[in-house]
Amino acid sequence: MNFLEKNTLQIPIRLRRNRRLPSIRNLIKETHLTPQDLILPFFVIEGEKTSQAVKNFPGIYRLSKDLLLKKAEEIHSQGVQAIALFPVIEPSLKTESAHEALNPKGIIPETVRYLKKHLPSVCIITDIALDPFTSHGHDGIVKEEEVLNDETIKILAKMSLVHAEAGADFIAPSDMMDGRIGYIRKALDISGFTNTGILSYSAKYASSLYNPFRFALNSNLQFGNKKTYQMDPANQKEALLEAELDEKEGADILMVKPASLYLDVISKLREKTNKPIAAYHVSGEYAMVEAAHQLGYLDKTKVFYETLLSIKRAGADMIFSYATETVLQALKSSH
Repeated sequence: MNFLEKNTLQIPIRLRRNRRLPSIRNLIKETHLTPQDLILPFFVIEGEKTSQAVKNFPGIYRLSKDLLLKKAEEIHSQGVQAIALFPVIEPSLKTESAHEALNPKGIIPETVRYLKKHLPSVCIITDIALDPFTSHGHDGIVKEEEVLNDETIKILAKMSLVHAEAGADFIAPSDMMDGRIGYIRKALDISGFTNTGILSYSAKYASSLYNPFRFALNSNLQFGNKKTYQMDPANQKEALLEAELDEKEGADILMVKPASLYLDVISKLREKTNKPIAAYHVSGEYAMVEAAHQLGYLDKTKVFYETLLSIKRAGADMIFSYATETVLQALKSSH
């Protein structure tokens, strides 16, 4: 009998013991993804009983507020606590000055009032940015093809007040202008909206993953790009500085966008702050998985669950994702 047959291996630490049964694996699971972690973005259009499929954005629709309410009620009943609203504006209403953004009877304020009347328990987050409303497609006021910082902030503050008055629980500035969080916080407080929260897009990168979102909004740049205000994908330390400034200026929640390609940023930010962290699993991250699923390359349900779990593991407290409904089904089947 040779040595290998004669001797039992002495391995005192066997990590596989903790993987042997589903019950054991569940006991030692370090990261948990729940419906309460998810936020579903909606694209809102005018009209009633209106649904429009979005080109190059599989499974995503622009919805009138009545159909949006129905979908929001459905996911809220499954444990989702919050939704995010983005406006689809008629081209005739888009101007260089984004005037429609300040309309108290505009599509987002009216939708917020409608949802708060019929589904008051859901948390409503509204986007504060001018690109859906501008004819040039940029997130601010433009002069000689330069996006003006301070002039833009003043309009964003007025827009925030319109949304707060309508009943938004959080306004979410996604423009990346310098100093806008402090200016908006002061405007809200002076106007009596001390309970309206600010979810700041603190580290929003100039990513190549936003195209399906822009299709959904019918928002097209007429010149240049957004690299003078959105962040360089190469930078991590700058993201931490942006988040630190937003926190000091009064942000209640800090966001990193996109999410799955920027897990290192989420993780580093988690080490630096005790504020809640949001991450945006963006349209391109969603669409490429959907496309691969349609070609039979992978199972989107499993990939979306794994992706969102990794975002949570990196340190995010909440995740904006177009895959919310798919992941809800995965969570339901896992119990």
